[in-house]
Amino acid sequence: MPAKASRDSVEGLVDSLLKGDKRSAGKLISLIEDDEPEAVEALARIFPHTGRAHVVGLTGPPGVGKSSLINRLVRAFRSRGKTVGVVAVDPTSPYTGGAVLGDRIRMADTGVDPGVFIRSMATRGHAGGLALATFDAVRVLDAMGSDLVFVETVGAGQSEVEIASRAHTTVVVEMPLTGDVVQTMKAGILEIGDVYVVNKVDLGNEDVLVANLKFQLEARDGWTPPIIRTAALEGRGIDDLAGAIEKHALYLDQSGGRRKREVARARLEILENVQRLLVRRVSEGSRSGRAFQNLAEDVAARRLDPHAAARKLLGSGSTAR
Repeated sequence: MPAKASRDSVEGLVDSLLKGDKRSAGKLISLIEDDEPEAVEALARIFPHTGRAHVVGLTGPPGVGKSSLINRLVRAFRSRGKTVGVVAVDPTSPYTGGAVLGDRIRMADTGVDPGVFIRSMATRGHAGGLALATFDAVRVLDAMGSDLVFVETVGAGQSEVEIASRAHTTVVVEMPLTGDVVQTMKAGILEIGDVYVVNKVDLGNEDVLVANLKFQLEARDGWTPPIIRTAALEGRGIDDLAGAIEKHALYLDQSGGRRKREVARARLEILENVQRLLVRRVSEGSRSGRAFQNLAEDVAARRLDPHAAARKLLGSGSTAR
């Protein structure tokens, strides 16, 4: 396919995607990752066909076994007749700008299943650790017909908290013997999880971490996050974890929580797209770009403060600070 798809090919890709074609899904995600103009049209076409998949985010420190857990969870849900998509957000390669693909390699045995689609995406230096295009890719897998879509973060910094604003169910993974009692104290980590996993219990000494989590976790909106003990490489606890995810999905449906999360995510994505469009507009050398340069010179000369310059750029005319 050419680097820039024609209008007809975009329409054809979307039509094939809606029939469950994996190749079309891969091509559409590539358009999104490369920020091609055709990606906007493609996303507009698939959007009415989204909203059916249950999105599960997995986060936690590097090395706790998130990829191995997802590999086992994919098998568990496939055995229950579910189709599954996986988006693994990898650190950006310093050489190619692409994803390192470590997660995809670890999940290779699962990826050959016709009911599974796995894609690695690079962070591209995004401060939060989640690729800006990640959840557009999730929509592609949603429209393809995936019942569940797992999103694995790099597990560093803000991405641990950011995933909670996007996923329906957020799974926080920890492990014993790595100072995790301190890790659980981190700001935000106790507020974002819908399910907590203590993985690698085969290492032993997990009781301290489990007890610490139980002591700190509280019910939120009628849901008390369960703590699941797993040993992913051995397959221990995987059915319990899959059951906890299903139970949370049911809770969201019955409590109205799914609708609230969808609205919150929509607000966030609208604001992100506004920001992206504004940055693109002022950096393309158009009239807005020249106005931006003039404003920057005014701010540098102290003729205008940055807040007033921002309002002027937006054309709001507001004087509120």
